[in-house]
Amino acid sequence: MKTSSLITALFLAAGCATPSGSGTADARFETLAREFMDTHFAQRPDQAVALGWHQFDGKVARWNVAAITAEEARLRHYQTAFQQFAPAGLSSAHQLDREVLLSDIAKERWGFHIGSHRRNPMFYAGRPDILVYLTRDFAPLPERVCHATAVLRHTPDLLKDARTNLEPVLARPLVETAILIAEGGAAFLEREALVEVRKAGDVAVVREFEQVAAAAAHELNQFAEWLRKERLPRSNDRFAIGDQAYREMLAAEHVTMSPKEILAQGMPALAREQERFAAAARVIDPDRKAADVYLDIQRDHPTEQGLIPDTRKNLEAIRQFVMDHRLVTIPSEVRPRVEETPPPQRATGFASMDTPGPFETRATEAYYYVTPTEPDWSAQRKEEWLTAFNYYTTDIVSIHEAYPGHYVQYLALNASRASTATKVFHSYAFVEGWAHYTEQLMIEAGFPGAGLGGVNDPVRNAKYALAQSGEALLRYCRLLCSIRLHTQGMTVDEATRFFMDNCHYAEEPSRQEALRGTYDPGYLFYALGKLEILRLRDDWRKQEGAAFSL
Repeated sequence: MKTSSLITALFLAAGCATPSGSGTADARFETLAREFMDTHFAQRPDQAVALGWHQFDGKVARWNVAAITAEEARLRHYQTAFQQFAPAGLSSAHQLDREVLLSDIAKERWGFHIGSHRRNPMFYAGRPDILVYLTRDFAPLPERVCHATAVLRHTPDLLKDARTNLEPVLARPLVETAILIAEGGAAFLEREALVEVRKAGDVAVVREFEQVAAAAAHELNQFAEWLRKERLPRSNDRFAIGDQAYREMLAAEHVTMSPKEILAQGMPALAREQERFAAAARVIDPDRKAADVYLDIQRDHPTEQGLIPDTRKNLEAIRQFVMDHRLVTIPSEVRPRVEETPPPQRATGFASMDTPGPFETRATEAYYYVTPTEPDWSAQRKEEWLTAFNYYTTDIVSIHEAYPGHYVQYLALNASRASTATKVFHSYAFVEGWAHYTEQLMIEAGFPGAGLGGVNDPVRNAKYALAQSGEALLRYCRLLCSIRLHTQGMTVDEATRFFMDNCHYAEEPSRQEALRGTYDPGYLFYALGKLEILRLRDDWRKQEGAAFSL
């Protein structure tokens, strides 16, 4: 059965499920929730595989007009069905699941509302994604290679859907980024993927993958060229989603403030952080401007060859600091592996954490990805990129991505007794808010102190505080630029200048941050989530009094 037909069949079957009927409300809710999950991931098999549901291995879903129409109808159906359950009639656990599921449906419907499949070529440029098959050891490598081959066979159809669905006039930043993603994906299939696949040892399996991957890489390069010739010349700067869609994005994350109200909080928060930034700089050198002191520590960075080993170097010491200061329980001895960001993902960030899915039973690999310079970059561009990886900021990023940030958060989630829904569907504001909060937490706990093989040097501590404050300034700039880019007409050039002026980044990383804001308006949630956690912590401090502890 074709994937689109399977989706339709599953949806029609699920269409009979409503809150009415026999059994308790909780039992009926559980049945409906299971049906929602089944139909949801039938259309998102790549996400299911990453979660650890390997009955979806090798499967691909189409995003043609019929599939999109069916998916929109499915989401409307389940939204209505879940809303018909009165929260008071459900157990507390199912009340939470109801909120989680309705929140995810709202996010998915928001994506259709802003026209991601019509207006954003990035929706297609990274498809199909085979990285999970090559990096996670959930089955023998030859078997995983066969699944990856099966996925790649669908590349022509997926990119055909893209050409059919995408509007004639698209936003320039999205087109340019999609070109980079598609070309990066093609390069990955032609180089790094082959290195891994050839370890399989099965000549026939490897040969088949090589043939299919070469054809897929060709299709991706052709898609990039199509975007360059057919869409880029007609592109414009109208990437903004508008005030109403922005409010819908906030509401899906349970944020009731308007964009203007958030701006009214964001500007004072930025000013307070700039004061903190200046105070740390005065400890280092009281006779120079804070921005100049910050630029000095940015120049103290690894070489392009040393970026990965230097990132690895202090990761264990950071973990030990968390344990010694009893900041949070780390529920696993398994360490993440520091690796270069795979080429298909390099267009969208400096660093990221890729952890095992909550339902993965065999593959325990977790990857802390760091994005290197590219060989064809100029010396100036390489230097500007590496300033963002100065030694102090790199350790702060490791805190955010690994200890006690994203990696610890996901280890805790995976080890918990949380329901399937709460393990699957996440809050952008909480996930990124937590990781960003932990940066400040570590500094408040005295990091690095005598850790990292040194002595408790106030100047060195201040350099880390300055670096962490710089990261906070970056997140506040994201918050402010996101709202202004999408609701107040800010341009990419203006946002680039705002990042340069307010978080003291060089032009290259500042432009990357500004560009990210055009396709990821939700990156305001880093700062917004952290502010909410700090408010909760203040409440806890008042409640606990002298018993309060970080």
